[in-house]
Amino acid sequence: MKHKACNKIQLNTFLKFFLALFLIVSCFMFHVSLIYAQQISISISPPLLDILIKPGKSILVAYRVENFGDPTIVESKVLPFIPKDNNGNIQIKDKFEGPIQFNLDNANLKLGDSFFLKTHDSQQLLLRINVPEDVSDGDYYYSLLAQTQPPPTIEGNSSSRAQATIGSNILVTVSGSGKVDINGKVALFDVLPHWKLNIFGRTLKLFDSNDKIPVVMIVENKGANRILPQGEIVMKGNFGETAHYDILSQNILAQSQRQILATPSATIDCQNDSKEKVCLTPTSLILSGFFIGRYLLSTTLNFGEGTPNIFASTSFIALPFKFIISLFIIISAAVLIIRKIRDNQ
Repeated sequence: MKHKACNKIQLNTFLKFFLALFLIVSCFMFHVSLIYAQQISISISPPLLDILIKPGKSILVAYRVENFGDPTIVESKVLPFIPKDNNGNIQIKDKFEGPIQFNLDNANLKLGDSFFLKTHDSQQLLLRINVPEDVSDGDYYYSLLAQTQPPPTIEGNSSSRAQATIGSNILVTVSGSGKVDINGKVALFDVLPHWKLNIFGRTLKLFDSNDKIPVVMIVENKGANRILPQGEIVMKGNFGETAHYDILSQNILAQSQRQILATPSATIDCQNDSKEKVCLTPTSLILSGFFIGRYLLSTTLNFGEGTPNIFASTSFIALPFKFIISLFIIISAAVLIIRKIRDNQ
């Protein structure tokens, strides 16, 4: 009888444990089913606004914010920005500052107000840009930001508090006369050699014939207004071969530097070759091919119609060093083997 009673108690305990475990797992799975992640995908157009305006004038620009993700709440605002580095990145300031005035001409919407966008819905923002009479000539940089707001939580529900921000840069050039201050120069134009050799005060930049040649060009804007460089990079070899690479037009903000890109002729897999020098340093152009001898690289830039050309140049030497070293090792090994065979005869 005692044995049967013990078995019954153990069975009841097991059933209670199993039931409690089942309830815990069921509640967890039910709770997980209520967790969802909001899909955010919004766009703003135009993505860039570039205007030249006189003091005392204003301009009205029609923007459109479109939602391609889940329904969301969006807030619009304008903040100034400054150059962050020489790769074209910018830093948006936390607070509004500067003399340029912005407001929305929408009937029922102001900057800072939130609006709701359903999936594939859009909202037009009529942005009024006003330049007061006393604003000094120069460049002023802002960004119109559309920022999604995290969805409100529902009791018993859990959602990812996702947030996204997209911006359209506004480049405002104020000029009472309509003229701009253009003052650009090439701050750096060079190759990144694998080896350097100093001979009689000259530095020789050396590559193997099969190496890819990384080229770096940085342009400095010393003027009060942004510039847009145009031009090309030309490579000339000692056998008369010539190659041309077009420079991609990119804004360089006032009193800043920017690394300029040119039409690439090669790419390098930096995931597998992360220690390559070209992967450690941003480049403007990568040249590929079989190079032998001395090569001259030159660039010619201008900043629009009527502006003078500026020039810069550099050179490098490419020889089949790896082939020569391999051939030397093979010949040396062959000579040693032949001598050993002769000694053994």
